[in-house]
Amino acid sequence: MNENVLVEEPLKSDEENTAVIILVSCVATIGGFLFGFDSGVINGTVDGLRLAFDSEGVGTGFNVASMLLGCAVGAFFAGRLADIFGRRALLLVASVLFLVSAWGSGVSGSSAEFIVYRVLGGLAVGAASVMAPAYIAEVTPARFRGAMASVQQIAIIVGLFVAFISNYFLANFAGSSTEILWLQFEAWRWMFWVEMIPASLFFIALLFIPESPRFLVTSGRKDAAEKVLSRLFGPTVARQKIKSIDESLAADHHRPRLADLIDKQTGRLHRIVWVGIGLASFQQLVGINVVFYYGAVLWQSVGFSESDALLINVLSGGLSVIACTATILLIDKIGRKPILMVGSIGMAITLAVVTFTFATSDAAANGELQLTERGGLIALIAANAYVFCFNFSWGPVMWVMLGEMFPNQIRGSGLAISGLFQWGSNFAITMTFPILLTGIGLAGAYGFYTFCALLSIVFVAKVVHETKGLELEEMSAK
Repeated sequence: MNENVLVEEPLKSDEENTAVIILVSCVATIGGFLFGFDSGVINGTVDGLRLAFDSEGVGTGFNVASMLLGCAVGAFFAGRLADIFGRRALLLVASVLFLVSAWGSGVSGSSAEFIVYRVLGGLAVGAASVMAPAYIAEVTPARFRGAMASVQQIAIIVGLFVAFISNYFLANFAGSSTEILWLQFEAWRWMFWVEMIPASLFFIALLFIPESPRFLVTSGRKDAAEKVLSRLFGPTVARQKIKSIDESLAADHHRPRLADLIDKQTGRLHRIVWVGIGLASFQQLVGINVVFYYGAVLWQSVGFSESDALLINVLSGGLSVIACTATILLIDKIGRKPILMVGSIGMAITLAVVTFTFATSDAAANGELQLTERGGLIALIAANAYVFCFNFSWGPVMWVMLGEMFPNQIRGSGLAISGLFQWGSNFAITMTFPILLTGIGLAGAYGFYTFCALLSIVFVAKVVHETKGLELEEMSAK
Protein backbone atom coordinates (compact mmCIF):
# COMPACT_ATOMS: atom_id res chain seq x y z
CA MET A 1 0.00 0.00 0.00
CA ASN A 2 1.19 3.49 -0.75
CA GLU A 3 -0.60 6.15 1.26
CA ASN A 4 0.55 8.83 -1.19
CA VAL A 5 -1.31 7.32 -4.13
CA LEU A 6 -4.84 8.56 -4.73
CA VAL A 7 -7.27 5.84 -5.68
CA GLU A 8 -10.47 6.69 -7.50
CA GLU A 9 -13.55 5.52 -5.63
CA PRO A 10 -15.18 2.62 -7.48
CA LEU A 11 -18.69 3.30 -8.69
CA LYS A 12 -21.71 1.16 -7.95
CA SER A 13 -22.63 -1.33 -10.66
CA ASP A 14 -26.23 -1.34 -11.90
CA GLU A 15 -26.26 -5.10 -11.28
CA GLU A 16 -25.06 -4.86 -7.67
CA ASN A 17 -27.40 -6.39 -5.12
CA THR A 18 -26.66 -4.06 -2.22
CA ALA A 19 -29.45 -5.45 -0.02
CA VAL A 20 -28.02 -8.99 -0.19
CA ILE A 21 -24.48 -7.71 0.53
CA ILE A 22 -25.72 -5.88 3.61
CA LEU A 23 -27.82 -8.87 4.72
CA VAL A 24 -25.02 -11.45 4.55
CA SER A 25 -22.64 -8.98 6.24
CA CYS A 26 -25.12 -8.45 9.06
CA VAL A 27 -25.36 -12.21 9.62
CA ALA A 28 -21.59 -12.27 10.10
CA THR A 29 -21.86 -9.44 12.62
CA ILE A 30 -23.98 -11.65 14.91
CA GLY A 31 -20.62 -13.23 15.67
CA GLY A 32 -19.52 -9.78 16.82
CA PHE A 33 -22.62 -9.49 19.02
CA LEU A 34 -21.76 -12.81 20.68
CA PHE A 35 -18.13 -11.71 20.96
CA GLY A 36 -19.34 -8.65 22.89
CA PHE A 37 -21.94 -10.46 24.98
CA ASP A 38 -19.55 -13.24 25.97
CA SER A 39 -16.89 -10.67 26.87
CA GLY A 40 -19.28 -8.43 28.82
CA VAL A 41 -21.35 -11.01 30.68
CA ILE A 42 -18.42 -11.79 33.00
CA ASN A 43 -18.60 -8.20 34.29
CA GLY A 44 -21.64 -8.84 36.48
CA THR A 45 -20.66 -12.33 37.62
CA VAL A 46 -17.34 -11.63 39.38
CA ASP A 47 -18.91 -11.57 42.86
CA GLY A 48 -20.83 -14.77 42.14
CA LEU A 49 -17.70 -16.53 40.89
CA ARG A 50 -15.73 -15.41 43.92
CA LEU A 51 -18.40 -16.72 46.30
CA ALA A 52 -19.23 -19.94 44.42
CA PHE A 53 -15.63 -21.01 43.85
CA ASP A 54 -14.06 -19.36 46.92
CA SER A 55 -11.47 -17.55 44.77
CA GLU A 56 -9.64 -14.32 45.50
CA GLY A 57 -7.01 -12.13 43.81
CA VAL A 58 -5.12 -14.09 41.18
CA GLY A 59 -7.77 -16.85 41.19
CA THR A 60 -10.54 -14.39 40.36
CA GLY A 61 -8.34 -12.81 37.71
CA PHE A 62 -7.79 -16.16 36.05
CA ASN A 63 -11.51 -17.05 36.16
CA VAL A 64 -12.21 -13.80 34.33
CA ALA A 65 -9.23 -13.95 31.99
CA SER A 66 -9.35 -17.70 31.21
CA MET A 67 -11.62 -17.11 28.22
CA LEU A 68 -8.91 -14.96 26.67
CA LEU A 69 -6.51 -17.90 26.43
CA GLY A 70 -9.13 -19.61 24.28
CA CYS A 71 -9.54 -16.39 22.31
CA ALA A 72 -5.84 -16.30 21.43
CA VAL A 73 -5.85 -19.96 20.34
CA GLY A 74 -9.18 -19.55 18.53
CA ALA A 75 -8.05 -16.47 16.61
CA PHE A 76 -4.78 -18.10 15.58
CA PHE A 77 -6.20 -21.42 14.42
CA ALA A 78 -9.35 -19.90 12.90
CA GLY A 79 -7.20 -17.73 10.66
CA ARG A 80 -5.27 -20.79 9.51
CA LEU A 81 -8.20 -23.23 9.30
CA ALA A 82 -10.29 -20.68 7.40
CA ASP A 83 -7.74 -20.90 4.57
CA ILE A 84 -8.47 -24.65 4.41
CA PHE A 85 -12.18 -25.00 5.21
CA GLY A 86 -13.55 -21.50 4.57
CA ARG A 87 -14.68 -18.42 6.50
CA ARG A 88 -18.32 -19.49 6.82
CA ALA A 89 -17.38 -22.98 8.02
CA LEU A 90 -15.30 -21.55 10.87
CA LEU A 91 -18.13 -19.20 11.86
CA LEU A 92 -20.46 -22.21 12.07
CA VAL A 93 -18.03 -23.98 14.40
CA ALA A 94 -17.83 -20.80 16.50
CA SER A 95 -21.62 -20.65 16.85
CA VAL A 96 -21.70 -24.19 18.28
CA LEU A 97 -18.90 -23.37 20.73
CA PHE A 98 -20.82 -20.27 21.88
CA LEU A 99 -23.79 -22.49 22.74
CA VAL A 100 -21.74 -25.07 24.63
CA SER A 101 -19.82 -22.42 26.56
CA ALA A 102 -22.93 -20.46 27.58
CA TRP A 103 -24.61 -23.57 28.94
CA GLY A 104 -21.51 -24.95 30.63
CA SER A 105 -20.44 -21.71 32.28
CA GLY A 106 -23.80 -21.52 34.01
CA VAL A 107 -23.84 -25.11 35.28
CA SER A 108 -20.22 -25.19 36.44
CA GLY A 109 -19.72 -26.46 39.97
CA SER A 110 -16.03 -25.71 40.31
CA SER A 111 -13.48 -23.20 39.16
CA ALA A 112 -11.72 -25.80 36.97
CA GLU A 113 -14.99 -26.76 35.23
CA PHE A 114 -15.87 -23.11 34.72
CA ILE A 115 -12.48 -22.38 33.18
CA VAL A 116 -12.89 -25.26 30.69
CA TYR A 117 -16.20 -23.88 29.45
CA ARG A 118 -14.90 -20.31 29.34
CA VAL A 119 -11.91 -21.43 27.27
CA LEU A 120 -14.35 -23.08 24.83
CA GLY A 121 -16.21 -19.78 24.66
CA GLY A 122 -12.88 -18.09 24.09
CA LEU A 123 -12.21 -20.32 21.09
CA ALA A 124 -15.55 -19.12 19.68
CA VAL A 125 -14.87 -15.45 20.41
CA GLY A 126 -11.37 -15.66 18.95
CA ALA A 127 -12.63 -17.31 15.78
CA ALA A 128 -15.51 -14.85 15.36
CA SER A 129 -13.26 -11.85 16.08
CA VAL A 130 -11.04 -12.51 13.06
CA MET A 131 -13.42 -14.33 10.71
CA ALA A 132 -16.37 -11.93 10.84
CA PRO A 133 -14.38 -8.84 9.70
CA ALA A 134 -12.50 -10.94 7.11
CA TYR A 135 -15.77 -12.30 5.71
CA ILE A 136 -17.34 -8.84 5.61
CA ALA A 137 -14.28 -7.36 3.87
CA GLU A 138 -14.37 -10.13 1.27
CA VAL A 139 -18.04 -9.71 0.30
CA THR A 140 -18.41 -5.92 0.32
CA PRO A 141 -17.32 -3.28 -2.25
CA ALA A 142 -14.49 -0.89 -1.35
CA ARG A 143 -16.70 2.21 -1.31
CA PHE A 144 -18.57 1.14 1.85
CA ARG A 145 -16.38 -1.71 3.12
CA GLY A 146 -15.19 0.36 6.08
CA ALA A 147 -18.74 1.20 7.14
CA MET A 148 -19.91 -2.42 6.95
CA ALA A 149 -16.86 -3.69 8.81
CA SER A 150 -17.48 -1.01 11.45
CA VAL A 151 -20.95 -2.48 11.99
CA GLN A 152 -19.03 -5.44 13.42
CA GLN A 153 -17.80 -3.19 16.23
CA ILE A 154 -21.31 -1.85 16.82
CA ALA A 155 -22.44 -5.46 17.10
CA ILE A 156 -19.66 -6.09 19.65
CA ILE A 157 -20.70 -3.03 21.66
CA VAL A 158 -24.39 -3.88 21.40
CA GLY A 159 -23.49 -7.36 22.67
CA LEU A 160 -21.66 -5.79 25.61
CA PHE A 161 -24.55 -3.37 26.15
CA VAL A 162 -27.16 -6.15 26.13
CA ALA A 163 -25.00 -8.22 28.51
CA PHE A 164 -24.73 -5.23 30.88
CA ILE A 165 -28.50 -4.61 30.75
CA SER A 166 -29.25 -8.32 31.20
CA ASN A 167 -26.86 -8.52 34.15
CA TYR A 168 -28.35 -5.37 35.69
CA PHE A 169 -31.95 -6.55 35.54
CA LEU A 170 -31.25 -10.14 36.56
CA ALA A 171 -29.19 -8.99 39.56
CA ASN A 172 -31.80 -6.45 40.61
CA PHE A 173 -34.67 -8.90 40.16
CA ALA A 174 -32.90 -11.46 42.37
CA GLY A 175 -31.60 -8.87 44.85
CA SER A 176 -27.96 -9.36 43.85
CA SER A 177 -25.92 -11.47 41.44
CA THR A 178 -25.30 -14.08 44.17
CA GLU A 179 -28.95 -14.57 45.17
CA ILE A 180 -31.24 -17.34 43.89
CA LEU A 181 -33.28 -16.26 40.85
CA TRP A 182 -35.21 -19.12 39.20
CA LEU A 183 -35.22 -22.93 39.56
CA GLN A 184 -32.89 -22.70 42.56
CA PHE A 185 -30.04 -21.24 40.46
CA GLU A 186 -28.25 -18.01 41.31
CA ALA A 187 -28.69 -14.93 39.11
CA TRP A 188 -25.08 -15.03 37.89
CA ARG A 189 -25.68 -18.45 36.29
CA TRP A 190 -28.70 -17.12 34.39
CA MET A 191 -26.53 -14.28 33.11
CA PHE A 192 -24.53 -16.86 31.13
CA TRP A 193 -27.58 -18.84 29.96
CA VAL A 194 -29.17 -15.80 28.29
CA GLU A 195 -26.41 -16.04 25.65
CA MET A 196 -27.83 -19.31 24.31
CA ILE A 197 -30.61 -17.38 22.55
CA PRO A 198 -28.44 -15.28 20.17
CA ALA A 199 -26.00 -18.19 19.74
CA SER A 200 -28.81 -20.37 18.37
CA LEU A 201 -29.91 -17.56 16.03
CA PHE A 202 -26.33 -17.19 14.76
CA PHE A 203 -26.05 -20.88 13.89
CA ILE A 204 -29.34 -20.91 11.97
CA ALA A 205 -28.61 -17.68 10.07
CA LEU A 206 -25.16 -18.90 8.96
CA LEU A 207 -26.78 -21.79 7.11
CA PHE A 208 -28.29 -19.31 4.63
CA ILE A 209 -25.26 -17.18 3.65
CA PRO A 210 -22.64 -18.03 0.97
CA GLU A 211 -18.98 -18.82 1.45
CA SER A 212 -16.45 -16.02 0.86
CA PRO A 213 -15.81 -15.74 -2.91
CA ARG A 214 -12.13 -14.91 -2.38
CA PHE A 215 -11.68 -18.10 -0.35
CA LEU A 216 -13.40 -20.04 -3.14
CA VAL A 217 -10.96 -18.64 -5.72
CA THR A 218 -7.88 -19.36 -3.61
CA SER A 219 -9.10 -22.94 -3.10
CA GLY A 220 -9.58 -23.46 -6.86
CA ARG A 221 -13.40 -23.28 -6.94
CA LYS A 222 -13.77 -20.45 -9.44
CA ASP A 223 -17.20 -21.48 -10.72
CA ALA A 224 -18.62 -21.39 -7.19
CA ALA A 225 -16.90 -18.06 -6.57
CA GLU A 226 -18.37 -16.58 -9.75
CA LYS A 227 -21.87 -17.66 -8.69
CA VAL A 228 -21.48 -15.95 -5.32
CA LEU A 229 -20.01 -12.79 -6.87
CA SER A 230 -22.76 -12.71 -9.51
CA ARG A 231 -25.37 -12.90 -6.76
CA LEU A 232 -23.71 -10.01 -4.94
CA PHE A 233 -22.39 -7.76 -7.72
CA GLY A 234 -23.91 -9.01 -10.97
CA PRO A 235 -22.31 -11.16 -13.73
CA THR A 236 -20.21 -8.39 -15.30
CA VAL A 237 -18.48 -7.30 -12.10
CA ALA A 238 -18.20 -10.94 -11.02
CA ARG A 239 -16.05 -11.79 -14.05
CA GLN A 240 -13.90 -8.71 -13.48
CA LYS A 241 -13.37 -9.58 -9.82
CA ILE A 242 -12.46 -13.20 -10.60
CA LYS A 243 -9.82 -11.90 -13.02
CA SER A 244 -8.55 -9.36 -10.48
CA ILE A 245 -8.31 -11.96 -7.70
CA ASP A 246 -6.47 -14.34 -10.05
CA GLU A 247 -3.99 -11.62 -10.97
CA SER A 248 -3.31 -10.81 -7.32
CA LEU A 249 -2.45 -14.47 -6.73
CA ALA A 250 -0.65 -15.14 -10.02
CA ALA A 251 2.89 -14.36 -8.85
CA ASP A 252 2.98 -17.20 -6.31
CA HIS A 253 -0.33 -19.01 -6.24
CA HIS A 254 -0.55 -21.96 -3.86
CA ARG A 255 -2.67 -22.84 -0.85
CA PRO A 256 -2.08 -20.09 1.75
CA ARG A 257 0.35 -21.02 4.54
CA LEU A 258 2.13 -19.36 7.45
CA ALA A 259 5.40 -19.30 5.52
CA ASP A 260 3.83 -16.72 3.17
CA LEU A 261 4.24 -14.15 5.98
CA ILE A 262 8.01 -14.25 5.42
CA ASP A 263 9.50 -12.02 2.73
CA LYS A 264 11.57 -14.40 0.57
CA GLN A 265 14.05 -11.67 -0.32
CA THR A 266 14.87 -10.58 3.22
CA GLY A 267 13.92 -13.67 5.22
CA ARG A 268 11.92 -11.46 7.62
CA LEU A 269 8.25 -10.92 8.32
CA HIS A 270 6.55 -8.69 5.76
CA ARG A 271 6.17 -5.13 7.03
CA ILE A 272 2.37 -5.35 6.90
CA VAL A 273 2.46 -8.24 9.40
CA TRP A 274 4.29 -6.04 11.93
CA VAL A 275 1.70 -3.33 11.36
CA GLY A 276 -1.05 -5.86 12.08
CA ILE A 277 0.69 -7.01 15.26
CA GLY A 278 1.08 -3.39 16.40
CA LEU A 279 -2.55 -2.50 15.71
CA ALA A 280 -3.78 -5.62 17.49
CA SER A 281 -1.54 -5.14 20.54
CA PHE A 282 -2.07 -1.40 21.09
CA GLN A 283 -5.84 -1.88 20.96
CA GLN A 284 -5.55 -3.83 24.21
CA LEU A 285 -2.56 -2.17 25.88
CA VAL A 286 -4.60 1.04 26.35
CA GLY A 287 -6.62 -0.93 28.94
CA ILE A 288 -10.10 -0.87 27.42
CA ASN A 289 -11.06 -4.32 28.64
CA VAL A 290 -10.32 -3.41 32.23
CA VAL A 291 -13.42 -1.22 31.87
CA PHE A 292 -15.40 -3.96 30.07
CA TYR A 293 -14.47 -6.90 32.31
CA TYR A 294 -13.94 -5.17 35.65
CA GLY A 295 -16.22 -2.15 35.34
CA ALA A 296 -18.44 -3.17 38.23
CA VAL A 297 -15.44 -3.96 40.46
CA LEU A 298 -13.70 -0.70 39.45
CA TRP A 299 -16.59 1.57 40.35
CA GLN A 300 -17.39 -0.33 43.56
CA SER A 301 -13.75 0.07 44.60
CA VAL A 302 -14.10 3.87 44.52
CA GLY A 303 -17.34 4.01 46.45
CA PHE A 304 -20.26 3.22 44.11
CA SER A 305 -22.81 0.54 45.06
CA GLU A 306 -23.12 -2.67 43.00
CA SER A 307 -26.39 -1.42 41.50
CA ASP A 308 -24.88 1.96 40.56
CA ALA A 309 -21.76 0.28 39.16
CA LEU A 310 -23.84 -1.99 36.90
CA LEU A 311 -25.89 1.03 35.78
CA ILE A 312 -22.66 2.90 34.90
CA ASN A 313 -21.76 -0.07 32.66
CA VAL A 314 -25.06 0.40 30.84
CA LEU A 315 -24.25 4.10 30.33
CA SER A 316 -20.80 3.18 28.93
CA GLY A 317 -22.39 0.70 26.55
CA GLY A 318 -24.83 3.31 25.25
CA LEU A 319 -22.06 5.84 24.63
CA SER A 320 -20.07 3.15 22.81
CA VAL A 321 -22.91 2.53 20.38
CA ILE A 322 -23.13 6.27 19.63
CA ALA A 323 -19.35 6.41 19.05
CA CYS A 324 -19.38 3.45 16.65
CA THR A 325 -22.29 4.96 14.74
CA ALA A 326 -20.21 8.10 14.19
CA THR A 327 -17.38 5.91 12.87
CA ILE A 328 -19.69 4.25 10.33
CA LEU A 329 -20.65 7.67 8.99
CA LEU A 330 -17.05 8.91 8.70
CA ILE A 331 -14.67 6.01 8.07
CA ASP A 332 -15.17 5.79 4.29
CA LYS A 333 -15.10 9.60 3.97
CA ILE A 334 -12.09 10.70 6.00
CA GLY A 335 -10.24 7.38 6.21
CA ARG A 336 -8.89 5.00 8.83
CA LYS A 337 -5.65 6.72 9.85
CA PRO A 338 -7.15 10.11 10.86
CA ILE A 339 -9.74 8.37 13.04
CA LEU A 340 -7.04 6.29 14.75
CA MET A 341 -5.00 9.43 15.43
CA VAL A 342 -7.94 11.34 16.92
CA GLY A 343 -8.78 8.33 19.09
CA SER A 344 -5.22 7.90 20.37
CA ILE A 345 -4.97 11.56 21.36
CA GLY A 346 -8.40 11.48 23.02
CA MET A 347 -7.60 8.30 24.96
CA ALA A 348 -4.26 9.68 26.18
CA ILE A 349 -5.93 12.84 27.52
CA THR A 350 -8.90 11.13 29.19
CA LEU A 351 -6.77 8.35 30.71
CA ALA A 352 -4.42 10.99 32.10
CA VAL A 353 -7.39 12.71 33.79
CA VAL A 354 -8.57 9.41 35.32
CA THR A 355 -5.04 8.65 36.50
CA PHE A 356 -4.65 12.09 38.10
CA THR A 357 -8.04 11.79 39.83
CA PHE A 358 -7.16 8.41 41.32
CA ALA A 359 -3.65 9.57 42.26
CA THR A 360 -4.96 12.58 44.22
CA SER A 361 -7.82 10.76 46.00
CA ASP A 362 -7.79 9.72 49.66
CA ALA A 363 -7.39 6.17 50.94
CA ALA A 364 -9.87 4.69 53.38
CA ALA A 365 -8.86 2.64 56.44
CA ASN A 366 -9.06 -0.56 54.38
CA GLY A 367 -6.66 0.88 51.79
CA GLU A 368 -9.29 1.39 49.07
CA LEU A 369 -9.65 4.72 47.26
CA GLN A 370 -12.39 7.04 48.39
CA LEU A 371 -13.31 9.71 45.84
CA THR A 372 -15.03 12.93 46.79
CA GLU A 373 -18.31 13.66 45.06
CA ARG A 374 -16.45 16.01 42.69
CA GLY A 375 -13.63 13.52 42.14
CA GLY A 376 -16.08 10.71 41.45
CA LEU A 377 -17.90 12.85 38.89
CA ILE A 378 -14.63 13.80 37.13
CA ALA A 379 -13.48 10.17 37.04
CA LEU A 380 -16.86 9.02 35.75
CA ILE A 381 -16.95 11.64 32.95
CA ALA A 382 -13.31 11.06 31.95
CA ALA A 383 -13.68 7.26 31.94
CA ASN A 384 -16.78 7.41 29.76
CA ALA A 385 -15.10 9.94 27.44
CA TYR A 386 -12.23 7.45 27.16
CA VAL A 387 -14.68 4.67 26.26
CA PHE A 388 -16.21 6.98 23.64
CA CYS A 389 -12.79 7.78 22.13
CA PHE A 390 -11.86 4.10 21.97
CA ASN A 391 -15.10 3.02 20.35
CA PHE A 392 -14.92 5.86 17.85
CA SER A 393 -11.42 4.82 16.77
CA TRP A 394 -9.37 1.81 17.81
CA GLY A 395 -12.41 -0.32 18.65
CA PRO A 396 -13.85 -0.53 15.12
CA VAL A 397 -10.94 0.69 12.97
CA MET A 398 -8.44 -1.94 14.15
CA TRP A 399 -10.81 -4.74 13.08
CA VAL A 400 -11.62 -2.95 9.82
CA MET A 401 -7.94 -2.69 8.95
CA LEU A 402 -7.06 -6.24 9.95
CA GLY A 403 -9.89 -7.55 7.78
CA GLU A 404 -8.83 -5.59 4.70
CA MET A 405 -5.14 -4.63 4.77
CA PHE A 406 -3.51 -8.01 4.09
CA PRO A 407 -3.08 -9.23 0.49
CA ASN A 408 -5.30 -12.18 -0.52
CA GLN A 409 -2.48 -14.73 -0.26
CA ILE A 410 -1.69 -13.92 3.38
CA ARG A 411 -5.03 -12.65 4.73
CA GLY A 412 -5.80 -15.76 6.76
CA SER A 413 -2.28 -16.12 8.13
CA GLY A 414 -1.95 -12.38 8.81
CA LEU A 415 -5.20 -12.44 10.75
CA ALA A 416 -4.02 -15.53 12.65
CA ILE A 417 -0.84 -13.84 13.89
CA SER A 418 -2.53 -10.49 14.58
CA GLY A 419 -5.40 -12.19 16.39
CA LEU A 420 -2.97 -14.17 18.52
CA PHE A 421 -1.26 -10.95 19.63
CA GLN A 422 -4.56 -9.13 20.13
CA TRP A 423 -5.95 -11.74 22.48
CA GLY A 424 -2.58 -12.39 24.10
CA SER A 425 -2.36 -8.70 24.99
CA ASN A 426 -5.98 -8.79 26.15
CA PHE A 427 -5.18 -11.73 28.45
CA ALA A 428 -2.10 -10.00 29.88
CA ILE A 429 -3.98 -6.77 30.62
CA THR A 430 -7.01 -8.55 32.11
CA MET A 431 -5.00 -11.03 34.18
CA THR A 432 -2.71 -8.37 35.65
CA PHE A 433 -5.37 -5.82 36.61
CA PRO A 434 -6.34 -7.41 39.97
CA ILE A 435 -2.61 -7.74 40.75
CA LEU A 436 -1.92 -4.11 39.79
CA LEU A 437 -4.96 -3.03 41.80
CA THR A 438 -3.51 -4.49 44.99
CA GLY A 439 0.12 -3.68 44.09
CA ILE A 440 0.45 -0.18 42.61
CA GLY A 441 -3.23 0.83 42.87
CA LEU A 442 -5.68 2.23 40.35
CA ALA A 443 -3.55 5.29 39.65
CA GLY A 444 -0.51 3.17 38.79
CA ALA A 445 -2.51 0.85 36.55
CA TYR A 446 -4.16 3.69 34.66
CA GLY A 447 -0.82 5.48 34.41
CA PHE A 448 0.50 2.50 32.44
CA TYR A 449 -2.53 2.55 30.11
CA THR A 450 -1.98 6.30 29.58
CA PHE A 451 1.63 5.66 28.57
CA CYS A 452 0.51 3.02 26.03
CA ALA A 453 -2.05 5.46 24.58
CA LEU A 454 0.76 8.01 24.08
CA LEU A 455 2.87 5.37 22.31
CA SER A 456 -0.07 4.55 20.02
CA ILE A 457 -0.01 8.16 18.74
CA VAL A 458 3.57 7.69 17.53
CA PHE A 459 2.72 4.28 16.05
CA VAL A 460 -0.17 5.67 13.99
CA ALA A 461 1.85 8.67 12.80
CA LYS A 462 4.92 6.70 11.76
CA VAL A 463 3.74 3.23 10.73
CA VAL A 464 0.06 3.04 9.72
CA HIS A 465 -0.86 3.61 6.06
CA GLU A 466 -4.31 4.48 4.76
CA THR A 467 -6.48 1.77 3.16
CA LYS A 468 -9.59 3.84 2.34
CA GLY A 469 -10.88 3.24 -1.18
CA LEU A 470 -8.44 0.45 -2.05
CA GLU A 471 -9.78 -2.83 -3.42
CA LEU A 472 -8.55 -5.91 -1.56
CA GLU A 473 -6.52 -6.93 -4.60
CA GLU A 474 -4.57 -3.65 -4.35
CA MET A 475 -3.28 -4.39 -0.84
CA SER A 476 0.47 -4.87 -0.55
CA ALA A 477 2.67 -6.66 1.98
CA LYS A 478 5.15 -3.76 1.89
